Amino acid sequence: MLQRTPVFDICTLSDFKEDDILISRFAPYLSHHKNLSAAHRHTFYHLVLFTDGGGSHAIDFEDFTVQPWQLYFMIPGQVHSWSFEGFTDGYIINFSISFFQSFLLNALYPESFTFFRGDVKQSVIDLPAALHPEIKNLFEEIIGEYEQKSKLGTDMLRVLILRLFIMVGRLNEAGINKGPASYNQTLLANFQKLIGEHYTRLKLPKDYADLLYITPNHLNAICKDLLGIPAGEVIRNRTILEAKRLLTNPKLTITEIAYSLNFNDNSYFTKFFKKFEGKTPEEFRKNILNQ
Repeated sequence: MLQRTPVFDICTLSDFKEDDILISRFAPYLSHHKNLSAAHRHTFYHLVLFTDGGGSHAIDFEDFTVQPWQLYFMIPGQVHSWSFEGFTDGYIINFSISFFQSFLLNALYPESFTFFRGDVKQSVIDLPAALHPEIKNLFEEIIGEYEQKSKLGTDMLRVLILRLFIMVGRLNEAGINKGPASYNQTLLANFQKLIGEHYTRLKLPKDYADLLYITPNHLNAICKDLLGIPAGEVIRNRTILEAKRLLTNPKLTITEIAYSLNFNDNSYFTKFFKKFEGKTPEEFRKNILNQ
C-alpha cells in the first residue's frame, strides 16, 4: 500500500476525542503540533481564523499571505502547509464529516457554503473590519462552550458554528445557496463527486455521462456553462491535483505515483504532467520540497 502524504485525524491531534470536534486557540495548538507546518492532509473539516501573525499558507499548492482577520476553510483531503513569521495566534476548529449528521436533516449542509466546496479561491475570506468584534465574540463563545463541557454543550457548539458559517456566507450573495439548486447545478455537483470517487479508473467524460444518465455533449455543455471549462479538463484537473499531493511525499517514487493514478508507465505519466504543468514531476517535487 502506498505511503502517502501524512494524514491526520482528530484523534491524532488531541489527547482525547469527544464528538468529533477539536477547538483551540491557535498559538498553543501550533506550539503543540509543530510538525503540522510541513505539507499534510486532514480527514476532517478544518478552519482557522488568524488574529495575529504573518507568513504564508498554502492550500492545494495555492499560496496565500497570512494576515490578521483572515479565515481559512479546508475540506477533508486537501493538502496544506504553512510558514509563519513572528507570533501567530487566532482560533482553530476541526470537526469530522459526521459532526452534523445526527443534528441536521441535511447532513451535507456545510457543503452548501461556497467556502466548503474545495475551491481554494473561495475558501480564504478577509473579514471586513466592521465584523471583527462580532466574529471575535462568537469565537470566544465557541471556545468557552467547548471548555466548559456543559450539558447539551455539543449541540450548542453545533449551533454556534453554524451561526459562524451563515455570518460568513452572508458576506457574499453567492456565499450560500438561497434556494434549491438548478438541475444543471445538481448534475455538476454529482459529476464532481463521481470524479472524486473514480478519477483513477474513469478518465473520459462519456464514462461519467453514462453514470449520470445524460449524454457526453450535455455534460460538456454544463461544465462550460457553470465552470468555463470542458468536462475532460475537470477530470484532468483532479488527476493533476492528486499527483501534486502525492509528490509532496518524498518517500514515494515517481513510478509508484504513476501506477497509483492508473498510468501504464512512468514515461506516460511524466509526459502528461509536464504537458499541463510545464515541468516534470521531479522538477515539481524539487520546487515544493525546497520551499
